[in-house]
Amino acid sequence: MKEAIRYLNNARGILRKAPREGRRYTDTKPVREACGTAYLAVLEAINEYLVARGLSRKELPKSFEQYQQALRKYISVHNGKLFSQFNDLYDELHIAGYYRGLLHHVDTVRDVFNSTQQFISKLSK
Repeated sequence: MKEAIRYLNNARGILRKAPREGRRYTDTKPVREACGTAYLAVLEAINEYLVARGLSRKELPKSFEQYQQALRKYISVHNGKLFSQFNDLYDELHIAGYYRGLLHHVDTVRDVFNSTQQFISKLSK
């Protein structure tokens, strides 16, 4: 999971530089960038897990729906909560954080990033 952790660390680095006023980010651009990078960490963790289970790079998922199918087939059999957690991270990181730029509170972003770390850790076991 080295690459996934690298992406997540990069996302945290982006957030450290984001301007804040109190417990709120004042510029959404770096927050959106950090959330996008953290979501890539999630995808990279899944990719690394699937490659370790014998899939080739060409067989890796290419869309959100394909990632859901792969999770159902290869991962949810062992840990059904990971499927739900992936869907939550998609909504929070990719849609709310990156795509729509709706995350502004430092504590909210920190909680989502902690969930991302937990997801990656569960896949590395």
